[in-house]
Amino acid sequence: MYTNDPKQPKSSLVIAGSVEKFAAIDPPTVSLRGFVGDSITKSVSIIPAQKYAFKITNARAQNGRNIKFRLDEVKSADLTEYSLIVENLKQEEGRYTDLIILETDSEINPKLNLRVYGDLRLRPAQE
Repeated sequence: MYTNDPKQPKSSLVIAGSVEKFAAIDPPTVSLRGFVGDSITKSVSIIPAQKYAFKITNARAQNGRNIKFRLDEVKSADLTEYSLIVENLKQEEGRYTDLIILETDSEINPKLNLRVYGDLRLRPAQE
């Protein structure tokens, strides 16, 4: 950090603290990689932390041109978790990115963003 104090124009600043997870999201990003024409899907588990229990009220893709997805709510005795299934729709070689926005009923974190990366390659020719 820089200051206007001539005796100490630079000083170090350390910030420390604990970070609590709002939710366990596994995997934290979606990677849809494979060959053109193959069915490519990934499943994401979203488990709200008990301390910050929330419900997902809406899910939408920022772009949505190359993916489709389904969000399922899985209830157990004391916990609600979510399963998000993301599927590739792109039918030609190339890469893309998108963002799935999960809207929640939480005042602490009203939106969760999940990045989606797609990478489709042509299948190598067999000799």
